[in-house]
Parts: sequence; C-alpha cells; structure tokens
Amino acid sequence: MNRSGSGRDALGFATSRLIRHSAEREHLPLPDREAPDSLHVLLVGGDVLLRAGRPETCLLGPAQRRAAAGPAIDVFLGTLDERPVFAASLPAEAAASFPEPDFRTSDLRWLAVEGSVEPHELGLLATAKSLLTWHARHGFCANCGTPTEIRAAGFRRECPNCGTHHFPRTDPVVIMLIRDGDRCLIGRGPHFPEGMYSCLAGFLEPGETIEDAVRRETAEETGIRIGAVRYHACQPWPFPSSLMIGCVAEAESRDLVIDPAELADARWVDRVELATLFARTHPEGIFAPQPMAIAHLLLRNFLDGRL
Repeated sequence: MNRSGSGRDALGFATSRLIRHSAEREHLPLPDREAPDSLHVLLVGGDVLLRAGRPETCLLGPAQRRAAAGPAIDVFLGTLDERPVFAASLPAEAAASFPEPDFRTSDLRWLAVEGSVEPHELGLLATAKSLLTWHARHGFCANCGTPTEIRAAGFRRECPNCGTHHFPRTDPVVIMLIRDGDRCLIGRGPHFPEGMYSCLAGFLEPGETIEDAVRRETAEETGIRIGAVRYHACQPWPFPSSLMIGCVAEAESRDLVIDPAELADARWVDRVELATLFARTHPEGIFAPQPMAIAHLLLRNFLDGRL
C-alpha cells in the first residue's frame, strides 16, 4: 500500500527495522552479548535510557550494559543492520550509572510524543518494552506455580516442573472511526487529558471477530448500531502489550446513549468542526490526539476525505 500522505509514517511504534530471527531462536546459539558491535536497549525502572545526540538514541553499546550493575532480565531481540540487539530491564537505581548530560531516561509514551529518537527505534522499543514487561509479570507457571525459566532467547518461558511452555501475549484492541455521512463520532474517556477527544476503542473478547468487537463496544459505550466495518491500519501499543486495530465503521443509528462508566462525553462532529480540533481553535478548547496515536490517523484521514 502506498503510504504517502496518509500519515501512517508518523504512527508511534509502527516502524521497525528489527530482524527477529524467530525461526532460529530454538536451535542456534545466542550471539555474544559482549561483542563490540552488539547493541543494547536498557529500560531503567521501566523508562528508556537514552544517549545524548542529534537525534538521541536508545541503542547503546556493551560498555553501557556492563556499567549497569544489579539484577536484570536480558533478552535477545534480533539483529539491526546485522548487529545483534539485546534488551534488559534494570532497577531504577541503575540510573545513577548514567549521569546527565550524556544520558537521560524517558517514559516511552512521552518519547513517542516528542519524537526525539528515530521512528524505527520506537518500533524496536515496542518489542523490548512488551517483552520485558511480560517477563516481569510471568515469572511463575500458571499451571503449577513453579518459577519458570527463560528459553528461546527470551521469547518463551518454560516450567521445569510440569513442562508447560508460556509465550508472550498481545492483547488486540479495536479502535474505530465511526461515520455517519459527513459526520464522525468522537468521545472522551474519563482518564483522557482534559479536553482531548478521540475515537472509541475497546478490547476484543475471547471468540469474537474484529467486526463484532467494533459493533459491541460502540453499542455498549454510545448505543449506536453499526453496520459495515472495514480494516484501515494497525499500531503496536506497548502499554503493556496491545495491538490497536484501526477500523472504519458505518453507523446505522444516530441517537447517543452514553455509558458514563465508559465515557465522559461523546458527540457527532462534521469535518468543519473536526478541523478546529486539529487546529486547536475549537470554542470549547477541545482537541484531537497526538500524531503518534492511531486515533489521530483515523480522524485525520476522515477529515482529509480519505475515509
């Protein structure tokens, strides 16, 4: 698909040059973590460690990995430009080994908003963050409770007692641009930044299709009936590990019945009003999501007549 002008290149976490080598994890030895050309991504207290530069980078050398003393979870992500890439999760106190101004730490979400690293590094960071968070939360076998062991370069945990294999999970989320002719539906979650309106979204449930999830979530949150649903784009969302599945949905009803447990507000807007959200000139001070979010892409493509 030709992405030019669509805004997809601005999506946070959606671009990655990482070669994963997934077919080789089981039977080939791991690359040397100490190799001079090895690259290391370090999460310190959950935040990303960055080295100063123009642009900044999350890709560090083996010397920085050695400098970070203390307990850690280490995984092999793959290769980048034929160089092995490792990721490690370190305790917050490890930040003392990396003083400013040569280094700083950043929340991953804010890092995507400010755009201070190359886009392909954000995609790599999405893999690192999701995988390391999964390891931190799944140290015990869900079948028998025994501490599990890291296998397959970090992409599997295995129980030494009952032999159960545990794999990283990705939670699918539908996020939808709901159309009614020249209008679209926007909403505010109770947890949103004050004034921000976005697309509706929700998790898929077991045994549910994408289309049915779009219809169910929309009906639950706003009472709107949905007809046709089509896929538009997707975005990895490593908080902790979701895949945002962007869809376009056609409304079959118009009257809103808002569930206050799900939404603080929802409204129909036409393209003229939607343009004021992007320009931040709306008389009520409301605005659209940041460009790094897939909701921004969906709303912008509708505003520009692409949806």
